[in-house]
Amino acid sequence: MRLVSLFFASLAFVSAGFAAETFALPPAITSAKRVVILGDSITYGGGYVDFVETVLRTRVPEWRGEIIDLGLSSETVSGLSEDGHAGGKFPRPDLHERLGRILAQTKPDVVVACYGMNDGIYFPFSEERFAKFRDGMIRLHDAVVATHGTIIHVTPPVFDPQPIAAKVLPPGRASYPQPFAGYDDVLDRYAGWLLSQRAKGWDVIDVHGLMDASLTRLRQGNPSFAFSKDGVHPDALGHAVIARAILTAWGLRPDEGDLLAHLATNSDSELLKLVRTRRKLLMSAWLTATGHQRPGVAPGLPLPEATAQAAAIEEKIRALK
Repeated sequence: MRLVSLFFASLAFVSAGFAAETFALPPAITSAKRVVILGDSITYGGGYVDFVETVLRTRVPEWRGEIIDLGLSSETVSGLSEDGHAGGKFPRPDLHERLGRILAQTKPDVVVACYGMNDGIYFPFSEERFAKFRDGMIRLHDAVVATHGTIIHVTPPVFDPQPIAAKVLPPGRASYPQPFAGYDDVLDRYAGWLLSQRAKGWDVIDVHGLMDASLTRLRQGNPSFAFSKDGVHPDALGHAVIARAILTAWGLRPDEGDLLAHLATNSDSELLKLVRTRRKLLMSAWLTATGHQRPGVAPGLPLPEATAQAAAIEEKIRALK
């Protein structure tokens, strides 16, 4: 716990300071009745979503919105899929196949979108694939804006070849049945383009930069440190770093009082467990209700039943001091 606390405190050098005396949320979040979070398997896993909601409810207990996680494993915003994905069983799902239904049925006030990890399909950089990523992001952005909602983009987490060094492949190959060793450089390009869209008024939170700086800093003391075992899917600490970037952007000072460090190392927090249970319940129900083309996802409860159960969990959350 002490090491994790020191780690989060040390990250101040890569993010904004905490000058405000109160927890002032961005206006869009303050007024939001529903926040929908979109993404791939990292978002489907939901660790950072749980951390964000738990800190938000702790810092601003009067907030009355709801957060719905609609991440989908394997998904891209680019519509791309590599040959033989999932052993040839199915291509990667394309967000745009289901986006219209999600927006029409959930009617979100705010959409948070974290894509990029799958969009380069783990190959070396390609201008053609990069163009597909940019086009998909612009389509997503415009679709949300057309509903008069607010969209917040999140740059992709890091790809880390170190824990899978024996499996990654060098440049110059015609195909990549396993990831390209330098794939994080591709994600750097994708993240950089997203950040450049701030000049056009886009709201973009830089998770990639924070994770990269964090990984570098932690490896100074422990060269074998990694946020993930497979180079892609972060552990609890990695999800906490993703959450930290979002919470800091929202002015919620996640490290004050070691709050986020405590959550990252104590999965038995009562509030965190309730938030996680509610997220999984509603995620499964909404994924089923809105539909998707990803095999292997267990169906959720009918939406009315899931909503009723979620309301009961919400009462328990509100009862916590």
